[in-house]
Formats: sequence, C-alpha cells, structure tokens
Amino acid sequence: MAKKISIVVSVYNEEEGLKQFYEHTHPILQQATAKAGWDYELIFVNDGSLDNSLDLLRGFAAKDPKVVVVNFAANRGHEAAMIAGIDVATGDGIVCMDADLQHPPEVIPDIIAKFDEGYDVVSMVRTAREDAGLFKKITSAAFYKVMNHMSKANFENNSSDFFGLSRRVALVLRKDYRERVRFLRGYVQNVGFKKTTLEFKASARVAGQSNYNLKALVKLSLNAICNFSDAPLKMGIYAGLMSLAFSFILIVYSIVQFFLGNAPSGYSTIVVLISFMFGVLFIILGFISEYLAIIFAEVKNRPIYIIDSIITKDGEERQ
Repeated sequence: MAKKISIVVSVYNEEEGLKQFYEHTHPILQQATAKAGWDYELIFVNDGSLDNSLDLLRGFAAKDPKVVVVNFAANRGHEAAMIAGIDVATGDGIVCMDADLQHPPEVIPDIIAKFDEGYDVVSMVRTAREDAGLFKKITSAAFYKVMNHMSKANFENNSSDFFGLSRRVALVLRKDYRERVRFLRGYVQNVGFKKTTLEFKASARVAGQSNYNLKALVKLSLNAICNFSDAPLKMGIYAGLMSLAFSFILIVYSIVQFFLGNAPSGYSTIVVLISFMFGVLFIILGFISEYLAIIFAEVKNRPIYIIDSIITKDGEERQ
C-alpha cells in the first residue's frame, strides 16, 4: 500500500486567496505524490471563518475526493486548527501550512523526500520574507534569541508554523501534548526523534490581510515563554538581589556624602528608587498572573476545539 501525505491547512477568513491556493497546490500535490509513489489528502480546517471561506471549501470537497474539510463550531485560533488537522490526518507524513501561499507548496516534494529518508520532523526555516518590514525582522530574530536563552529547549531561528511530521510524532502530539495554552511549533521542534531542516523563502500574501496583529503576536510570545521556561518566575530572586546591591551602594554613598557635609537630597533618591522597585515588581506580578492564567485554563480542561462537521465528497459527517 502506498504511503500517504496529509496536508493540513488552517483557514480563517481567507476567501480572497483560497481558490488561488487550491488551484496552485493541487497540481503540485498530484505531481509530487505520483513521482514519489505516495497518495495524498488535502485537509482544510475552517476555523470559524466569518466570510465565504466555508462555501469555497465545500466546493473543493464536492469535486475533489482528496479534499477533507474540518469545520469548527466557532473560532478557536490558528494553533487549535493545526492540532485538529493533525488529529484528523490519516497520512504517514503530515505537513502543516497556511492558506496564503507564504508557505510555498513547491517545497512539498522536498519534505516527502525527507520522510522517505527516515526523518520524523522536518522543520522549515524561513530565509527571507517579501512582505516583512524591519520591525518584524528585528522582533522575530530577538524572539528566538530570548527563547533559546531563557529555555533549555532549542528553537530554530526563523522557524514557523510550516513543518512536517511523521505519523509517530503525530501520535505523540495527539496523546501527550494536549495543553489548552500551547506553542505548537515549539513542541514539534523539541519532541525528539530524527529531525532535519529545510529552508524556504516566504512570498507576499496572495490576498487579504494577515490575522496576526501585534496583540496576537505578543500573546503567542507570552505563551511560548510560559510553556518552555520558568525563568520569569525566578525574576523576583534576581530583582531582589539587584535591589539589595543598589540599595547598599546608595547607603554607602549617602553616608560618605553626609560626613563630607554634602548630604544628597532625599526626594530625587526616593522617587528613583521607588519607581525602579515598583516597575520590577509589576513585571514580576504580570508574569506570575500569566502563569496562573495558564494553570486556570488547564484546570478547566475544556476542549481545544469543537468540530461542527467533517465535509468530504461523499457528504458530511456530523460530530
């Protein structure tokens, strides 16, 4: 029996570019799998889109038996959509990618080749991005440097939610990595097994606007830090030591100035010291609150996603 590759595509309000994505990706999948001797399925996960994305996906499924549409009951977020796709996938290899063609389907044959070579995880590393400004490039590079410094885990610089994983890695994710607050690309990169990397150049979006605004990126960064590092919880110890050292220096300085007859004005000193101490304190409290929020979400144990229906050429399977 031929091996199968499952392509998981997260969709949220992508009606402007969905047709172009499907028409571009479909022939590439046909040629790549025929050449490699693989079968394939194309899984679209509709993450509660508010536009006509679901109608377009229904049309794809109605004419193409290789298309499977997982339709969420409500919006659950990009990572939940990828997890759902991984859960539903039946392939020996799984590739997660976006529907905006910034993740080029042209590299899928290379990913299949890596699966044939025995690799379980294929991490896709972005070498360039056409629509990225200077700010996004700087913050992206800084994010991975901070993560690698704060965490014992190892993260590939400029990695993304474009990756490939084998069936046995998918089984591990389905069974053990079921956090409600998660950083999926971090799990994939650090789950173990035989791993390799491939490089790609991200093109500009074919249509529409990115759903990742600054608020979403900050939230993703906080989730990543809190999932892979306890360093922020230890900030109180380091801040306390720094404050103690700063206070000791200030005491020595004040005593010396007093005996020299130049006692410093207390107002400025107190204002600076209190502002510094309260700033550090609120940062630490903010991180503690973030960890408590994650614990609260995990304790509630609510589902990561809720599927309304799974749509195929043969009809709909209600969940």
